[in-house]
Amino acid sequence: MPKTKQLEDFATQVRRDILRQVHKVNSGHPGGSLGCTEFFVALYQEILERKDGFDMDGIGEDLFFLSNGHISPVYYSVLARSGYFPVEELNTFRLINSRLQGHPTTHEGLPGIRIASGSLGQGMSVALGAAQAKKLNNDDNLVYSLHGDGELQEGQNWEAIMYAAGKKVDNLIATIDLNGQQIDGSTDDVLSMGSLKAKFEAFGWDVMEIKEGNNLTAVIEGLKEAKSRTGKGKPVCVLLYTIMGNGVDFMMHTHAWHGKAPNDEQLKIGLAQNPETLGDY
Repeated sequence: MPKTKQLEDFATQVRRDILRQVHKVNSGHPGGSLGCTEFFVALYQEILERKDGFDMDGIGEDLFFLSNGHISPVYYSVLARSGYFPVEELNTFRLINSRLQGHPTTHEGLPGIRIASGSLGQGMSVALGAAQAKKLNNDDNLVYSLHGDGELQEGQNWEAIMYAAGKKVDNLIATIDLNGQQIDGSTDDVLSMGSLKAKFEAFGWDVMEIKEGNNLTAVIEGLKEAKSRTGKGKPVCVLLYTIMGNGVDFMMHTHAWHGKAPNDEQLKIGLAQNPETLGDY
């Protein structure tokens, strides 16, 4: 089977996982998870340089930090299907004493999770610290991070963004999920941020755009291009244009599914639009 078809099948199964996790407990965030499916599949299946096993120091491998931790369903699905923990554990999403909490946590030692996230605005600072630690350790691997566009309304981000360029942290690739939606409406209606490209460039970053953020080939090629821009004195920002709820027609293009679970009938419709490819858990 061609590699592209394999990855597309992987992404389809991840969308099924997202829907089923959130439906089972009637809680969670499907919209942003569905929109970032292609990004996570590209990152973990094609881009990250990973070593066998998992340890918290992360020396000798690329690191990833999810700042907008509420999209944990897609994160958990891709981690499980990339071999970090059993796929069957997705059944425990958001249950009491589960390692798969609604926002990722570290106290239960879930492989693949390096920070507790979901308190928005903090991931950029953590990623910067990890990137600088790699430089101090003479570790040539990279640090990747993902942030919501609405999340950038948090002021701490801009202190970190200024710091990253000022200290020439050029082993960091920060991706912004530009779906234009947040919990209370469109980002423009809640608090317009104008041109993020112009803002990041003004802060001294190397900025590139992936216009088709739900096209696997485009995302893979874009992240490879971003990787080629590291090591040149500037942190790299990737503006990833996605569609919230991508792949489930009634969830697309609206903030309504930011944090809402599908009912039984809606689950059935969503799964029918994403036929099983790798096997459900």
